[in-house]
Amino acid sequence: MAFASFDGKKGGAPLAEINMVPLIDVMLVLLVIFIVTAPLLSHSVKLELPKASATVMSAKAEKVDLSIDADGVRYWNGTALSREEAAARFTVEAEKQPQPEIHLRADQAVPYRAVAETLADASRAGLSKIGFVTDPAPGAAPVPATPPAKR
Repeated sequence: MAFASFDGKKGGAPLAEINMVPLIDVMLVLLVIFIVTAPLLSHSVKLELPKASATVMSAKAEKVDLSIDADGVRYWNGTALSREEAAARFTVEAEKQPQPEIHLRADQAVPYRAVAETLADASRAGLSKIGFVTDPAPGAAPVPATPPAKR
């Protein structure tokens, strides 16, 4: 674009027209890019997929409350038992389908050895769904048991 010239006749009057050539060049480049990439975006294999229906599995896994008190005594759903009896029950529960969820509640004063032995026994039996249950800290917001519904 020229705004002034060295010609003395026209003086300092600016040109009032738009140069369309660069605009057309940019539009042509964009058109070429679109023409090249458009077939790549819509390229797919035509398939006729089979139709099938399935029922929703409603088998709910049961839960087992396993507690360990400050003395290291284990409780299976409130019933006291030894480490060997707990290991035997872990083996029985591991064979069920679906496997139950083990909710482990351990007193804060229990030696870590009792918790580690219990986890090792459950793992050796083949149980994988083990969760630690704690009391929420004072002033902490409660965690919802189920995720909130989507809107």
